[in-house]
Amino acid sequence: MAAPHHSSHATLNPPPEPPLVSAAMARAHQTYWRFNLALIAALMTVGFIVSFVLPLMAPALAQVRIGGFRLPFYFGAQGAILLYLALIVVYIVLMQRADRRLQRAFVADAGADAPTTRGN
Repeated sequence: MAAPHHSSHATLNPPPEPPLVSAAMARAHQTYWRFNLALIAALMTVGFIVSFVLPLMAPALAQVRIGGFRLPFYFGAQGAILLYLALIVVYIVLMQRADRRLQRAFVADAGADAPTTRGN
């Protein structure tokens, strides 16, 4: 019986090389993703507080009344749901702004790398 042929799949099909990016574009991407992660962490913290901390504080807030109803009623009835929707809207708005900044950096970087040609 012949020995099996050992060929490395990696050498036959090497992974594609990532495209070269400028230092400015690399910084723009790094800033974008740091902002994205910080935003997600902040919004998830607010969501955690609304989901877990406020219900634990509900007995202490039961004395506060709004329109004849106790404050924890508003948290449970509509406050938490509206806050979750607000978190989604805040994420969308801030990430669209960050996307536009990254796009501007990309366009500026592409314009800086474009060869200038002069017609005679």
